[in-house]
Order: sequence, then C-alpha cells, then structure tokens
Amino acid sequence: MTGAILHPRVPARRGGVRATTWWGKAWVRAVEEAAYAEADARAARALARGGHVGQIATEPGRYVASVDDARGLWTVEGSLPVLDDAGLAALVETVAAEAGRIAALLAGDLPHDLVEQAEESGAELLPSGFELGSACGCDHWADPCVHALAVLSQLAWLLDADPFVLFQLRGLPRDELLARLHARQSAASTGADPDLDLDLDLAVEAALYAARLLEADDG
Repeated sequence: MTGAILHPRVPARRGGVRATTWWGKAWVRAVEEAAYAEADARAARALARGGHVGQIATEPGRYVASVDDARGLWTVEGSLPVLDDAGLAALVETVAAEAGRIAALLAGDLPHDLVEQAEESGAELLPSGFELGSACGCDHWADPCVHALAVLSQLAWLLDADPFVLFQLRGLPRDELLARLHARQSAASTGADPDLDLDLDLAVEAALYAARLLEADDG
C-alpha cells in the first residue's frame, strides 16, 4: 500500500464497540446500513470487541486488515471512494474558511459545521453504507462479510481518536492537507483577512514543525 498508515492493533475490550464521537457514530450507522443482517453485525461486533482484528492499514480509498476466527485467519480489503480533484479542493477551502478549524482537527476534533459546509461544497466526508466496499477470502455469501464488518467497526474507533483517518480514506492525508493549506496561505492575496490568515498560518506551521520532530524521532 503506497503511503499507507499502519495503526496500532486494538486489544480486546469490554463493553460495546459503539463510537463515542458524533462522526464515529455516523460511521457506525453506515456500517450498520451496509450489514446484510443484524446477526452479521452482532458477530462482527463480537470479533472487534474480542481483539480478533489485526493492525489496520489505511491509505486513500483503501484499508486492509486480518481477522481471525474459529475457522482461520482472513484478509479483508476494503474501499471507500476518494474525492475527485474538485472535491479535494473544496475540502481544503472549507478547512481554511474559518480560523480554528485546523487547530480543532489537530486536537482530534471534527467540527460539525466543517462537515456540513464541505458537503454543501461537494466534498462529502462521511460515507453511506453503499460506499463501504469490501473483499474477503472467506466463503461468506454476503458482502460485506462478518470479517469486513469487524474491521469497519474497529475503524470507527480509529476515527474517534483521529478524524484525519477519515480525511485520508477520502483521499486527503493529513500531511497533504497541511501542505495545501500552507501553499494556500503563501499565495494568499493581500486583501484577505489578516487575522484569519495569521491564525491559519501559525496552526499549519506548528503542525508541520511537530511532524518534522516526529519524523526525526522515528529516524
């Protein structure tokens, strides 16, 4: 997977697999909409809750993970349509439209009005059930199968913790978003709102600096 992010494996956890954020809950609703039967959804939640999903790798438009059950180990490959060029540009403009939005994203929050405004501009972030494609090596006749639903359930947890996972799946990884915002700021006209531009520029610069520090630590 080119430019993929490998997320830490989620250990077994008690309780349900419901998301805690509003956008995570919206993702769960799409997963439930995609499930063929409630029995499949229940079995998938049990697999996800029991720690049977391996590390999930995500990249624009795609995710991959392994799932184990009583019959063996299965590889799930899933897909989500990426935004086209116009949609990506609209999403960048939506993030930049109000001071504080990039800071909120960096803090792990996804403003509701950002998603609404992006959708109005033709950049739909949150998926519907029919957009959640999947393929698995098992012989389950329904699509998505229980294993795919388990991975999708755990993806909701990843989105809860980091809304940039959703941006990446839609075709706009965090670093690309920050780079586009930085380029936009550099080319901003003199007639733009100076306070808004300054807030955005400081937030982007801080994010880029933090990313460089993380890369240095990894090296």
